[in-house]
Amino acid sequence: MAFSSPISPSYSSHLSSKHVKANRTKFSTINNINSFSLIQRSPFLNVDFSSQWERGKSSKFSINAAVTSKEYLLDGALENTQLPKGVCWSVHKFGGTCVGTPERIGNVAEIITADQSERKLVVVSAMSKVTDMMYDLIYKAQSRDDSYITALDAVREKHKLAAVDLLDGDDLASFLSKLQDDVNNLKSMLRAIYIAGHATESFSDFVVGHGELWSAHLLSSAVRKNGVECKWMDTREVLVVNPTSSNQVDPDYLMSEERLEKWYSKNPSKTIIATGFIATTPQNIPTTLKRDGSDFSAAIMGALLKAHQVTIWTDVDGVYSADPRKVSEAVILKTLSYQEAWEMSYFGANVLHPRTIVPVMQYDIPIVIKNIFNLSAPGTMICRSSGNEYQDGQKLESLVKGFATIDNVALVNVEGTGMAGVPGTASAIFSAVKDVGANVIMISQASSEHSVCFAVPEKEVKAVADVLESRFGQALSAGRLSQIAVIPNCSILAAVGQRMASTPGVSATLFTALAKANINIRAIAQGCTEYNITVVVKREDCVRALRAVHSKFYLSRTIIAVGIVGPGLIGGTLLDQLKDQTAVLKEKFNIDLRVMGITGTRTMLLSESGIDLSRWRQLLSVKGEMADMNKFVHHVRGNHFIPNTVMVDCTADSDVASHYFGWLHRGIHVVTPNKKANSGPLDQYLKLRALQRQSYTHYFYEATVGAGLPIISTLRGLLETGDKILRIEGIFSGTLSYIFNNFTGSRAFSQVVKEAKEAGYTEPDPRDDLSGTDVARKVIILARESGLELELSDIPVQSLVPEPLRSSASPEEFMQQLPQFDQQLAVQRQEAENTGEVLRYVGVVDVVSGKGTVELQKYSKEHPFAQLSGSDNIIAFTTERYAKQPLIVRGPGAGAEVTAGGVFSDILRLASYLGAPS
Repeated sequence: MAFSSPISPSYSSHLSSKHVKANRTKFSTINNINSFSLIQRSPFLNVDFSSQWERGKSSKFSINAAVTSKEYLLDGALENTQLPKGVCWSVHKFGGTCVGTPERIGNVAEIITADQSERKLVVVSAMSKVTDMMYDLIYKAQSRDDSYITALDAVREKHKLAAVDLLDGDDLASFLSKLQDDVNNLKSMLRAIYIAGHATESFSDFVVGHGELWSAHLLSSAVRKNGVECKWMDTREVLVVNPTSSNQVDPDYLMSEERLEKWYSKNPSKTIIATGFIATTPQNIPTTLKRDGSDFSAAIMGALLKAHQVTIWTDVDGVYSADPRKVSEAVILKTLSYQEAWEMSYFGANVLHPRTIVPVMQYDIPIVIKNIFNLSAPGTMICRSSGNEYQDGQKLESLVKGFATIDNVALVNVEGTGMAGVPGTASAIFSAVKDVGANVIMISQASSEHSVCFAVPEKEVKAVADVLESRFGQALSAGRLSQIAVIPNCSILAAVGQRMASTPGVSATLFTALAKANINIRAIAQGCTEYNITVVVKREDCVRALRAVHSKFYLSRTIIAVGIVGPGLIGGTLLDQLKDQTAVLKEKFNIDLRVMGITGTRTMLLSESGIDLSRWRQLLSVKGEMADMNKFVHHVRGNHFIPNTVMVDCTADSDVASHYFGWLHRGIHVVTPNKKANSGPLDQYLKLRALQRQSYTHYFYEATVGAGLPIISTLRGLLETGDKILRIEGIFSGTLSYIFNNFTGSRAFSQVVKEAKEAGYTEPDPRDDLSGTDVARKVIILARESGLELELSDIPVQSLVPEPLRSSASPEEFMQQLPQFDQQLAVQRQEAENTGEVLRYVGVVDVVSGKGTVELQKYSKEHPFAQLSGSDNIIAFTTERYAKQPLIVRGPGAGAEVTAGGVFSDILRLASYLGAPS
């Protein structure tokens, strides 16, 4: 029985006169080149190349190749060894990285030897980089670049060195002899391509497939060297595929099964080393399974053998929940359903090509992804989903199994009222797109039918836009279509998970996470299976978007980039508190706060990965650079690997406060004890609060009123639950609380102020406290939170700074002259004591009358305000619910520790809102 089928790729080339001789020449070369391959059943190549040309005339070349299998040339009856099928077989696939060096080929041989399966079929790729080297040979030859010869020698040398390292004796001699034969034949073939200046796809596939032939021969020899009997298979004798027009191939399972059984009847073995990537057409023309074809080969062989498992060996521990290069907290998924793996691989995840999954699905054959460099890692199993699939150690709350992205895409939006209700519009659009060979990655259409939006690779968008404008030129001119718009620089983000189906709230959680990271969604698509939700975002937002959604579904920590403005007393204390709690927050609360920058008025410190808070003062002093607020904010916000950013303003500077609106508008959260923004001009305050309410950007300022006391949150809680505020009255200044708590007996007012200053309770200039302006700002903040639209100038303030001392040159001069005015306050104290009362400096918000005041008042000694000690603050809320007995909040209201603690609490509240477990 003989089997022979010709391949007739035709080459034509027009040669200029400088390429030919003057005389008429007959050129004949390359006839019946025998046995170019390394295997016993190797194909034979017959290349007939002849040409006649005359000066000035064109010439034509014809290269004819026939793939002839010795299997079919053997006479006599086939052996009767029947191919066993079923769970006795395990299929392994080793990629190019796994066999990239002689040492690694040896390791693969050890793994094969150690596998206790009854029967094993091993699919092997070409050695690392060899496939690219082979394609480069063809490119060089087509380009008439003579360096293809030395490039082929480099390929030969790579395999020669591997063989010398791995083999010895007859195996080595046999391999080197056949390697040299192959290289000689390839040189002849490449020379023909060089002269023709062209190579057909089938010819290129034939050349490129040698990488697999050589690696399979090497591996089989290494396995036999370990004492395991094995055969190796040129899968072009077995796998039959039908090339399609979409640069893919469809396996012919019936014909492949017949050929496999026939091959096995002649080569029975319990261990088979098979070439990946290469196959033949039904006409026996050499072809490949295209990129990632070795995985596909393994899946097809697994299906043909009905194997119990297909193991794909690679250089990663398994399938990650997201690209670990973009999400460092990505986790290995122990299991994936076929559908989940399909979805993730389609959207660019480093899993498998989608077509690889198809052959094994019909037989429920699991695919296991394993790391050849980390054999202890359990890997990822891809199989049919089951009811208890999610009780394997995965987090049960992870409705989304994983996330994948596709970069460098563009959106095309075809829009117009003339599209609504017109049959065939979408068909015409995508027919035009097909004509230019563009790949449509995602489609989204509104139910109004006024627009169709789809994503294509950015490199193809110009051709798509041109063909659409040409095809629909008349509709555009007539106004039936309003525009064909291209939105470049986009990325696709897909959330994948089988448990997403029929589970309410998944989409809401996904979109909320993106909104809170200030990421705009440009297009959305979700299939009816609900296995994936796909969104299109700006390319520059892609990594932040990926990290934001990954974090939101509790697959990783909530990471926040922190910028500290003002490393003074409060800011410095906050940094020390962050230093002490960072490890605890990461371990117990899944919160990762990374201080990316610290800036003062003159110096700033920036870090790409997070400042070492154990020595931030030293780093700021030694490595600090000139302060620049714009550069500072750009740096802290600019890390695309961190989805959320917060600026923490620990100053009392109105200029810093003026940046809040811009920060919030850019999606930067703000936390501050600085009162200047909320007590500044009313229109700016209203604008700031409106922006904050209309976005997912947070603005927290609890520490502006009561340091670490929950004053703002208590007031909001009352209002949000429907209570009506009648009056807010309190001692809002820890400094003035301390002064009047100690202004008793015969003590002079100036003496108590001096004591407070020395204890660090006052500002460097005590007049800042005694003027009452700070209390007035707190009153304004509470008044505005209660719904009153008041300006700071609307609040009458009783200043405790004597009129003549308000313009004193310095704080020292003020303190020296203050005793001269003790008498006035001594009289007021005596009058209060005569009636059994005490003096207290209070701020009042009278919501009913719409007014606010700051003044010195008298209270009975039984009143809660009279029973304070130290620097405590006390605030009383009189509401409709708390009308008879006010709701009172009391506690320390001054000091760097409690103020920094209040700011820290706001940062943690922000983290909770952004997805951290509460």
